[in-house]
Amino acid sequence: MRKISTAIFLFICIFLIKNSAHAFWGNNQATVINPQEKIDYVNINWWDNYSDSILKEYIIKAIENNHDAKKASWQVEEYKQMVKYQFGAELPTLSFGTDYVGIHVPDAIMKDFNKNILAVPFNASYEADVFLKNRDKTKSSKKAYESNKFQEKSTYISLASDVATVYLNIAKLDELICLQQEIIKIKKEVLTRAESQYLRGVIAAPEVNNTKKDLQSAKNILDDYVKSRDKLLTRLMVLIGDSACNISNIKRNLIKNIEYKQTIPTEIPSEVLFVRPDILAAEANLQKAKIDVRVARKDFLPSVKIRALYSMSTLGGANFFSWQSAIAAVMAGFTQDIFKGGQKVANLKIYKARYEQIFETYKQTDLNAIKEVSDSLLIIKEDTDIDKNTISQAKLQTDNLNRAAESSKRGLISVQALLLEREQVLIMSQNRANSKTNRLIDYITLYKAVGGQL
Repeated sequence: MRKISTAIFLFICIFLIKNSAHAFWGNNQATVINPQEKIDYVNINWWDNYSDSILKEYIIKAIENNHDAKKASWQVEEYKQMVKYQFGAELPTLSFGTDYVGIHVPDAIMKDFNKNILAVPFNASYEADVFLKNRDKTKSSKKAYESNKFQEKSTYISLASDVATVYLNIAKLDELICLQQEIIKIKKEVLTRAESQYLRGVIAAPEVNNTKKDLQSAKNILDDYVKSRDKLLTRLMVLIGDSACNISNIKRNLIKNIEYKQTIPTEIPSEVLFVRPDILAAEANLQKAKIDVRVARKDFLPSVKIRALYSMSTLGGANFFSWQSAIAAVMAGFTQDIFKGGQKVANLKIYKARYEQIFETYKQTDLNAIKEVSDSLLIIKEDTDIDKNTISQAKLQTDNLNRAAESSKRGLISVQALLLEREQVLIMSQNRANSKTNRLIDYITLYKAVGGQL
């Protein structure tokens, strides 16, 4: 039976060594983060409401390639492994080694003593978790892991919101640039007519100069639009994890072709706020802090440790694997700190102070969530009204242009006056592009404020 027990013991040791080596050497490649698991974070089907497949495509591409998002995912993986690492403290440990001992003992003391000893000791140790201190530490690690999972979700929701906001602003600037180019054409025609009138002595030189200044101002506005669009294009490339050199490959629609097809709610249920990732992360941090205080209290309790030693050796001169040549021992005991200079008391007070800090952070996070949702709903209402007013103004200006065209046919107004009415229509179209974009981005702000649950 002793030989069988020894063989089983050796088999278990070899199995553990083999698996440890595989864990160290065989798993040296990084675990692949599956982007499909992250797409659920951003409620990807909600983005279909914008009726723009290009926008949805960029959001998915950002989820797959954005490096900041991947960093957040790897941080979650780090905390996941920390849970496993801490759980290892709840289990027994087993180690082995090989020792050679050369010793000289006088024959008068021990004549047949083997003076060249080879030993293979196996050491096992276990800290009996009588007071569940290690269990609480594992629970604390799990709460830290949960918090980072929620923070990761916040990162992906913010990423999707940033991509959509940048994309809509690019679409708006594309339309503004097109309209501004038309305005410049009108101003050039106005300048041509003014110069002709000046040559005929109809108008003075200052009027021609003012017309030239208006043209230069319009060109400056166009250059500003182009500059802003180029900056947003490079930012979009960074968000989707691509090189800024490829901005010419960016596809997009004009803002006039993009619309939100669902109804935005006028109020948000309070239950939605409490599933926001930042609030859930704050809750997990609060629960972790509470557990940490409990662990700090348990540091005042004694620790119970059990140790075992089994060593095969040539000490007895018998068979190396026999029980007669083995050295075995079992030890159990507990230790209790009597004085540590107030460290444990200070440690407990530190964790209590951290708990209070995290509790205040949690309450502030709740208030911020309510504020963000309320602000988003208010801004949507106001910007929707502004957009409606802009549409009405654009219709009135179009009516003015039609009336001016009729008056021009009858010779009641000059061509320059008709051109100015056309320019005003283009300016109103620019205002409409701005107000519509603001309204569409407001929906994204609300989407982010409710943690993607819109």
